[in-house]
Amino acid sequence: MNQQLQNKIDQLPSSPGIYQFLNEKGKIIYVGKAKNLKSRVRSYFQNRIDSPKTAALISKIEDLQLIVTDSEIEALVLENNLIKEFKPRYNINLKDDKSFPYIRITNEPFPQIFPTRSIIKDGSKYFGPYTDVKNMKSSLRLINKIFKIRSCKFDITQEAVEKKKIKVCLDYHIKKCEGPCEGLVSQLHYNSMVAQVIKVLRGKSDELVEELKSQMETASANLEFEKAAELRDRIEQLQVYTSKQKVVTNDFEDRDIISAAFEGKDVAATILNIRSGKLVGKRQLNLSVAETEETAHIYSAIIKFYYNEFVEVPKEIILEIEPDDAQSIIEWLNTKAIRKCKFVIPQKQSNAKALLMMCRQNALLHLKEIQLQKMKKEGNIPYSLSALQRDLRLKKLPRFIECFDISNLQGTDAVASLVAFVDGKPKKSLYRKFIIKTVDGPDDFASMREVICRHYSRTLEEKQQLPDLIMIDGGKGQLSSAIDSLSKLGIKNYEIIGLAKRLEEIFLPGQSEAQSIPKTSSSLKLLQQIRDEAHRFAITFHRERRSKRTFTSELLEIKGIGKKVAQKLLTNFSLEEIKTADEAKLAEVVGKAKAKLITEHYKNV
Repeated sequence: MNQQLQNKIDQLPSSPGIYQFLNEKGKIIYVGKAKNLKSRVRSYFQNRIDSPKTAALISKIEDLQLIVTDSEIEALVLENNLIKEFKPRYNINLKDDKSFPYIRITNEPFPQIFPTRSIIKDGSKYFGPYTDVKNMKSSLRLINKIFKIRSCKFDITQEAVEKKKIKVCLDYHIKKCEGPCEGLVSQLHYNSMVAQVIKVLRGKSDELVEELKSQMETASANLEFEKAAELRDRIEQLQVYTSKQKVVTNDFEDRDIISAAFEGKDVAATILNIRSGKLVGKRQLNLSVAETEETAHIYSAIIKFYYNEFVEVPKEIILEIEPDDAQSIIEWLNTKAIRKCKFVIPQKQSNAKALLMMCRQNALLHLKEIQLQKMKKEGNIPYSLSALQRDLRLKKLPRFIECFDISNLQGTDAVASLVAFVDGKPKKSLYRKFIIKTVDGPDDFASMREVICRHYSRTLEEKQQLPDLIMIDGGKGQLSSAIDSLSKLGIKNYEIIGLAKRLEEIFLPGQSEAQSIPKTSSSLKLLQQIRDEAHRFAITFHRERRSKRTFTSELLEIKGIGKKVAQKLLTNFSLEEIKTADEAKLAEVVGKAKAKLITEHYKNV
């Protein structure tokens, strides 16, 4: 730590605020908030640092900047804004460069309603953000169809109406607007329509339908039949719209469901919006994180990014895990909420748990889409290979993988299998079977040494390509045996791992402790697939060997049939075929005399 940085740390205030870490080039690499700047910033420079991400961050810190705030909530809002502005390397960042669209309701006597990507803080109301533009356009079409909201951009003031500066347009004549520009509709009536639009955008369509039914009955009682018919049509159109919305809860509460799927540096977050018990919207965020980021921190970032915008805060937010700084986040959300908000973490099987699972499936699908886009950029190489290179810290992409498995039953008929995967898919033309020749008894380590030596000595002789990754089905002992054989052959600069079945642990050369890959990683799924295929191939071969040995023994019971004849028969027929074949067919393989002995034997059995 340089002296300038040490002096700043020594003089830290105990106030809430924002701290910014800078690197040697003066670039902001991390922004954080604190209730107490003094204790929070000093905690980074303690001796015990468990997180690899924090250790990497600290090694880059050359300077520190502070912004003191009046409260922790102010610090939280400022932190979020600074992260979005500077996108520091060690913060969680939104990856979407584009800004998502909103539906804007302008702050004027006769408001306009239209889509926008620009936020102007002039008292206008905003609904969104819409990550699905089709959904936003559908909402706008509904509004334009049901409500007579003006489409013009004129500044309709009392003065403009009185001086007749604006004339009604075609929309008025086709009954899509009531002519506020010429004072043909009151400001009170027009804004009551806008209030109804807001209810639709907030997912309160059922509540609006009940309100309109009451108005229709009143209009009918007052003999205002034209108005009643117009309200009836509006109700019918709203009912068609709400019938398409899925009812997911019976308590008619407002809640958001948030779930995140992540792998490596990619996070896909899905937010399901439930209003009055109906699923009314889905939002998706794509974030970039450090590979070792904690889950609670990821959820904290998602909530801050999403609700920092002009987003309605519901009564409940259902999550898989409580976010970091949950209390300060709730306090901040309550400054924006209509009713007090709370986090719900479902523990038991319930409707909330089922909704969370549905949300998670959407997040996983979104993550797969992100990975598919990456795969296309990399020339259709499966994302799982990139993940494997990342998780195992391989020098190159493991496009060619070979995996070995040993199979024996109480030391008999010991065999081995080799399966090959190219670009994440099995290459069956490169599969190989081995009969163990030099090992007596059940010794998997010695069997592995033999097989590795036999296969790669042939690979060297034929000047074939070595795999990008050698995989051993087994733990530390099998891995060491394979490395011994490779060393004796003089093979260097290879990548090799062992995958133990029990805990899906990864063993690496020169490391005494097993490593683990996150269970959600696509790389672990690929390794399991390869291991299972090697095991299946070895077991199948082992069964074939045992069956053939059993059948040979049965044939040897026939007087006059020796080992060579038995093996010749089993090369051409199955045992069942031998039992039922006619004498002439068997004679073609072993001669008339032997054929007669066999047919006579099975006739008498």
